[in-house]
Amino acid sequence: MSEEEKLPVDDNISIIDHTTIYHTTKWWCEVVLGNMYGHDKIMVYQWQFVQSKNRWIRKQKFTVNFEKDWILVKDAVEKYLPKIKVIS
Repeated sequence: MSEEEKLPVDDNISIIDHTTIYHTTKWWCEVVLGNMYGHDKIMVYQWQFVQSKNRWIRKQKFTVNFEKDWILVKDAVEKYLPKIKVIS
């Protein structure tokens, strides 16, 4: 992401911090710590660049509102990590 490229999030979200997971010419995944209406949230976004509209379009968004929710998600994902088959 270029220094000047603005994250394509809703204008009501005040961005506190963010981390790029990946960013290509077609796909962009970002973890955003933001505040919306006085409540801090962690949001994981995936956008696709749509050439015909010349802009990023949100394809997926996952929000973590509370630490207890994240613990449940993290535990569930970690349970399946050993089952991922890698094709070499």
